[in-house]
Amino acid sequence: MIVIKNLNFSYRNKKILKNFNLNISMGEWVTIIGNNGSGKTTLARILMGLLQPNEGKIFIDGKEFNEDSLQEMRSYIGMVFQNPDYQFVGSNVLNDIVFGLENQLLSREEMQKKLDKYTVMLNIQDLLDKNPQNLSGGQKQKVAIASVLAMEPKIIILDEPTAFLDPQGAQEIFDIIYNIKKNTDKILIIITHDLNLSSKSDKILFLEEGNLVKYSPPVELFSDNNFCEKYFNYLPLALKIHFALERESDIKKINKDFFYKLKGCLWEYIFEM
Repeated sequence: MIVIKNLNFSYRNKKILKNFNLNISMGEWVTIIGNNGSGKTTLARILMGLLQPNEGKIFIDGKEFNEDSLQEMRSYIGMVFQNPDYQFVGSNVLNDIVFGLENQLLSREEMQKKLDKYTVMLNIQDLLDKNPQNLSGGQKQKVAIASVLAMEPKIIILDEPTAFLDPQGAQEIFDIIYNIKKNTDKILIIITHDLNLSSKSDKILFLEEGNLVKYSPPVELFSDNNFCEKYFNYLPLALKIHFALERESDIKKINKDFFYKLKGCLWEYIFEM
Protein backbone atom coordinates (compact mmCIF):
# COMPACT_ATOMS: atom_id res chain seq x y z
CA MET A 1 0.00 0.00 0.00
CA ILE A 2 1.12 3.54 -0.76
CA VAL A 3 0.28 6.29 1.73
CA ILE A 4 1.26 9.89 0.97
CA LYS A 5 0.79 12.50 3.69
CA ASN A 6 0.98 16.29 3.27
CA LEU A 7 3.49 16.13 0.42
CA ASN A 8 4.93 19.41 -0.86
CA PHE A 9 7.47 19.89 -3.61
CA SER A 10 8.88 23.11 -5.04
CA TYR A 11 11.32 23.80 -7.84
CA ARG A 12 12.97 27.20 -8.28
CA ASN A 13 10.52 28.76 -5.84
CA LYS A 14 7.55 27.38 -7.75
CA LYS A 15 5.25 24.95 -5.93
CA ILE A 16 4.75 21.85 -8.06
CA LEU A 17 2.84 19.68 -5.54
CA LYS A 18 0.80 21.26 -2.77
CA ASN A 19 -0.23 19.52 0.46
CA PHE A 20 -0.77 16.28 -1.44
CA ASN A 21 -2.45 13.30 0.27
CA LEU A 22 -3.17 9.91 -1.28
CA ASN A 23 -3.80 6.24 -0.42
CA ILE A 24 -3.43 3.44 -2.99
CA SER A 25 -4.13 -0.18 -2.04
CA MET A 26 -2.33 -3.24 -3.41
CA GLY A 27 -3.92 -4.50 -6.61
CA GLU A 28 -5.30 -1.09 -7.58
CA TRP A 29 -4.85 0.53 -10.97
CA VAL A 30 -4.74 4.31 -10.62
CA THR A 31 -4.57 6.64 -13.60
CA ILE A 32 -3.11 10.13 -13.15
CA ILE A 33 -4.39 12.76 -15.56
CA GLY A 34 -4.09 16.52 -15.83
CA ASN A 35 -2.69 19.21 -18.09
CA ASN A 36 1.02 19.54 -18.80
CA GLY A 37 2.75 21.02 -15.77
CA SER A 38 0.12 19.78 -13.33
CA GLY A 39 2.65 17.68 -11.37
CA LYS A 40 1.99 14.20 -12.78
CA THR A 41 5.55 13.27 -13.70
CA THR A 42 6.96 15.04 -10.64
CA LEU A 43 4.84 12.81 -8.42
CA ALA A 44 6.09 9.71 -10.24
CA ARG A 45 9.72 10.81 -9.87
CA ILE A 46 9.23 11.41 -6.15
CA LEU A 47 7.82 7.90 -5.77
CA MET A 48 10.85 6.56 -7.65
CA GLY A 49 13.19 8.38 -5.29
CA LEU A 50 14.54 10.53 -8.13
CA LEU A 51 13.30 13.71 -6.43
CA GLN A 52 13.06 14.52 -2.73
CA PRO A 53 9.95 16.32 -1.42
CA ASN A 54 10.36 19.50 0.62
CA GLU A 55 7.77 18.34 3.14
CA GLY A 56 5.56 15.35 3.81
CA LYS A 57 5.93 11.61 4.21
CA ILE A 58 5.54 8.58 1.97
CA PHE A 59 4.91 5.07 3.28
CA ILE A 60 5.16 1.93 1.17
CA ASP A 61 4.00 -1.29 2.82
CA GLY A 62 4.05 0.57 6.13
CA LYS A 63 7.70 1.60 5.79
CA GLU A 64 8.61 5.27 5.53
CA PHE A 65 10.29 6.18 2.26
CA ASN A 66 13.28 8.39 3.14
CA GLU A 67 17.03 8.66 2.58
CA ASP A 68 17.76 5.76 4.94
CA SER A 69 15.33 3.40 3.18
CA LEU A 70 15.91 4.69 -0.36
CA GLN A 71 17.63 1.63 -1.79
CA GLU A 72 15.11 -0.81 -0.33
CA MET A 73 12.12 1.26 -1.42
CA ARG A 74 13.46 1.61 -4.95
CA SER A 75 13.40 -2.16 -5.28
CA TYR A 76 9.64 -2.00 -4.69
CA ILE A 77 8.99 0.29 -7.66
CA GLY A 78 9.60 -0.03 -11.40
CA MET A 79 8.97 2.71 -13.94
CA VAL A 80 8.49 2.63 -17.71
CA PHE A 81 9.36 6.07 -19.08
CA GLN A 82 7.40 7.83 -21.80
CA ASN A 83 10.36 7.38 -24.14
CA PRO A 84 11.61 3.81 -23.57
CA ASP A 85 14.86 4.63 -25.40
CA TYR A 86 16.00 6.32 -22.19
CA GLN A 87 16.03 3.05 -20.27
CA PHE A 88 17.61 0.70 -22.79
CA VAL A 89 21.13 -0.32 -21.76
CA GLY A 90 21.76 -3.58 -23.61
CA SER A 91 22.97 -4.19 -27.16
CA ASN A 92 19.98 -6.46 -27.70
CA VAL A 93 16.65 -7.19 -26.03
CA LEU A 94 17.99 -10.23 -24.18
CA ASN A 95 20.82 -8.27 -22.59
CA ASP A 96 18.50 -5.42 -21.73
CA ILE A 97 16.09 -7.63 -19.76
CA VAL A 98 18.88 -9.63 -18.11
CA PHE A 99 20.77 -6.49 -17.04
CA GLY A 100 18.37 -5.73 -14.19
CA LEU A 101 18.26 -9.36 -13.10
CA GLU A 102 22.05 -9.52 -12.87
CA ASN A 103 21.95 -6.56 -10.50
CA GLN A 104 19.66 -8.64 -8.27
CA LEU A 105 22.42 -11.28 -8.05
CA LEU A 106 20.09 -14.05 -9.20
CA SER A 107 21.30 -17.45 -10.33
CA ARG A 108 21.30 -18.17 -14.07
CA GLU A 109 18.46 -20.63 -13.56
CA GLU A 110 16.32 -18.01 -11.82
CA MET A 111 17.13 -15.43 -14.49
CA GLN A 112 16.17 -17.84 -17.26
CA LYS A 113 12.83 -18.60 -15.61
CA LYS A 114 11.98 -14.91 -15.37
CA LEU A 115 13.21 -14.25 -18.89
CA ASP A 116 11.02 -17.03 -20.27
CA LYS A 117 8.01 -15.98 -18.21
CA TYR A 118 7.95 -12.32 -19.18
CA THR A 119 9.04 -12.62 -22.80
CA VAL A 120 6.14 -15.05 -23.33
CA MET A 121 3.76 -12.79 -21.41
CA LEU A 122 4.74 -9.82 -23.62
CA ASN A 123 5.04 -11.96 -26.77
CA ILE A 124 8.55 -10.74 -27.55
CA GLN A 125 10.40 -14.08 -27.73
CA ASP A 126 11.35 -13.43 -31.37
CA LEU A 127 12.90 -10.05 -30.51
CA LEU A 128 15.59 -11.24 -28.09
CA ASP A 129 18.48 -10.84 -30.54
CA LYS A 130 17.25 -7.47 -31.88
CA ASN A 131 18.72 -4.08 -31.04
CA PRO A 132 16.05 -2.23 -29.00
CA GLN A 133 16.79 0.99 -30.88
CA ASN A 134 15.68 -0.63 -34.15
CA LEU A 135 12.26 -1.74 -32.91
CA SER A 136 8.88 -0.12 -33.55
CA GLY A 137 7.32 2.11 -30.89
CA GLY A 138 4.99 -0.63 -29.69
CA GLN A 139 7.79 -3.20 -29.56
CA LYS A 140 9.98 -0.81 -27.57
CA GLN A 141 7.19 -0.34 -25.03
CA LYS A 142 6.78 -4.10 -24.69
CA VAL A 143 10.51 -4.60 -24.10
CA ALA A 144 10.59 -1.78 -21.54
CA ILE A 145 7.59 -3.25 -19.72
CA ALA A 146 9.14 -6.75 -19.79
CA SER A 147 12.38 -5.38 -18.32
CA VAL A 148 10.46 -3.83 -15.43
CA LEU A 149 8.20 -6.84 -14.87
CA ALA A 150 11.21 -9.16 -14.73
CA MET A 151 12.42 -7.24 -11.67
CA GLU A 152 9.05 -8.13 -10.06
CA PRO A 153 8.44 -4.82 -8.25
CA LYS A 154 5.32 -4.37 -6.14
CA ILE A 155 4.51 -1.07 -7.85
CA ILE A 156 4.72 -0.29 -11.57
CA ILE A 157 4.54 3.25 -12.95
CA LEU A 158 3.98 3.79 -16.67
CA ASP A 159 4.40 7.29 -18.10
CA GLU A 160 2.21 7.82 -21.20
CA PRO A 161 2.47 4.16 -22.30
CA THR A 162 0.24 4.63 -25.38
CA ALA A 163 1.62 7.99 -26.53
CA PHE A 164 2.77 8.05 -30.18
CA LEU A 165 1.42 4.52 -30.81
CA ASP A 166 -1.06 3.65 -33.55
CA PRO A 167 -4.46 2.24 -32.46
CA GLN A 168 -3.28 -1.36 -32.77
CA GLY A 169 -0.14 -0.69 -30.73
CA ALA A 170 -2.13 1.18 -28.09
CA GLN A 171 -4.60 -1.71 -27.84
CA GLU A 172 -1.75 -4.20 -27.38
CA ILE A 173 -0.31 -2.13 -24.54
CA PHE A 174 -3.75 -1.88 -22.94
CA ASP A 175 -4.13 -5.67 -23.14
CA ILE A 176 -0.78 -6.03 -21.35
CA ILE A 177 -1.81 -3.56 -18.64
CA TYR A 178 -5.13 -5.36 -18.20
CA ASN A 179 -3.33 -8.71 -17.96
CA ILE A 180 -1.02 -7.37 -15.23
CA LYS A 181 -4.02 -5.96 -13.37
CA LYS A 182 -6.01 -9.19 -13.67
CA ASN A 183 -3.26 -11.65 -12.75
CA THR A 184 -1.19 -9.86 -10.11
CA ASP A 185 -1.70 -7.82 -6.95
CA LYS A 186 0.68 -5.09 -8.08
CA ILE A 187 -0.15 -1.41 -7.81
CA LEU A 188 -0.37 0.10 -11.30
CA ILE A 189 0.09 3.86 -11.66
CA ILE A 190 -0.39 5.15 -15.19
CA ILE A 191 0.22 8.73 -16.29
CA THR A 192 -1.75 9.49 -19.43
CA HIS A 193 -3.82 11.94 -21.46
CA ASP A 194 -5.81 9.02 -22.92
CA LEU A 195 -9.32 9.21 -21.45
CA ASN A 196 -10.34 5.88 -22.96
CA LEU A 197 -7.43 4.21 -21.15
CA SER A 198 -8.25 6.14 -17.97
CA SER A 199 -11.82 4.89 -18.04
CA LYS A 200 -10.62 1.30 -17.52
CA SER A 201 -8.72 1.97 -14.29
CA ASP A 202 -9.99 1.49 -10.74
CA LYS A 203 -9.55 5.16 -9.89
CA ILE A 204 -8.61 8.38 -11.66
CA LEU A 205 -6.50 11.03 -9.97
CA PHE A 206 -6.88 14.49 -11.52
CA LEU A 207 -4.17 17.06 -10.86
CA GLU A 208 -4.28 20.78 -11.59
CA GLU A 209 -1.26 22.97 -10.82
CA GLY A 210 -0.08 20.59 -8.12
CA ASN A 211 -3.45 20.24 -6.43
CA LEU A 212 -5.39 17.00 -6.18
CA VAL A 213 -8.72 18.14 -7.64
CA LYS A 214 -10.50 14.80 -7.84
CA TYR A 215 -9.76 11.18 -6.92
CA SER A 216 -12.57 8.78 -7.72
CA PRO A 217 -13.67 5.78 -9.80
CA PRO A 218 -14.03 6.58 -13.53
CA VAL A 219 -17.83 6.27 -13.54
CA GLU A 220 -18.10 8.84 -10.77
CA LEU A 221 -15.63 11.24 -12.36
CA PHE A 222 -17.03 11.05 -15.90
CA SER A 223 -20.59 11.34 -14.57
CA ASP A 224 -19.78 14.74 -13.07
CA ASN A 225 -20.97 16.95 -15.91
CA ASN A 226 -19.75 20.21 -14.38
CA PHE A 227 -16.29 18.79 -13.75
CA CYS A 228 -15.98 17.40 -17.29
CA GLU A 229 -17.16 20.61 -18.92
CA LYS A 230 -14.65 22.61 -16.88
CA TYR A 231 -11.57 20.46 -17.36
CA PHE A 232 -11.91 18.45 -20.57
CA ASN A 233 -11.80 19.95 -24.06
CA TYR A 234 -12.18 16.50 -25.55
CA LEU A 235 -14.17 13.48 -24.45
CA PRO A 236 -14.64 10.12 -26.20
CA LEU A 237 -17.77 10.10 -28.37
CA ALA A 238 -19.64 7.67 -26.13
CA LEU A 239 -19.07 9.96 -23.15
CA LYS A 240 -20.21 13.01 -25.13
CA ILE A 241 -23.44 11.25 -26.10
CA HIS A 242 -23.92 10.15 -22.51
CA PHE A 243 -23.72 13.72 -21.22
CA ALA A 244 -25.82 15.09 -24.07
CA LEU A 245 -28.59 12.68 -23.12
CA GLU A 246 -28.24 13.70 -19.49
CA ARG A 247 -28.92 17.32 -20.44
CA GLU A 248 -31.89 16.56 -22.69
CA SER A 249 -34.66 16.43 -20.12
CA ASP A 250 -37.31 16.07 -22.85
CA ILE A 251 -35.89 12.67 -23.81
CA LYS A 252 -36.39 11.47 -20.25
CA LYS A 253 -40.03 12.52 -20.36
CA ILE A 254 -40.69 10.73 -23.65
CA ASN A 255 -39.41 7.33 -22.58
CA LYS A 256 -37.56 6.97 -19.29
CA ASP A 257 -36.93 3.26 -19.74
CA PHE A 258 -35.30 3.81 -23.14
CA PHE A 259 -33.26 6.72 -21.80
CA TYR A 260 -31.74 4.78 -18.92
CA LYS A 261 -31.21 1.67 -21.03
CA LEU A 262 -29.30 3.73 -23.62
CA LYS A 263 -27.15 5.33 -20.93
CA GLY A 264 -26.36 1.89 -19.56
CA CYS A 265 -25.34 0.65 -23.01
CA LEU A 266 -23.03 3.62 -23.47
CA TRP A 267 -21.29 2.94 -20.15
CA GLU A 268 -20.95 -0.74 -21.07
CA TYR A 269 -19.38 0.26 -24.40
CA ILE A 270 -16.94 2.66 -22.74
CA PHE A 271 -15.72 0.14 -20.18
CA GLU A 272 -15.42 -2.76 -22.61
CA MET A 273 -13.55 -0.91 -25.38
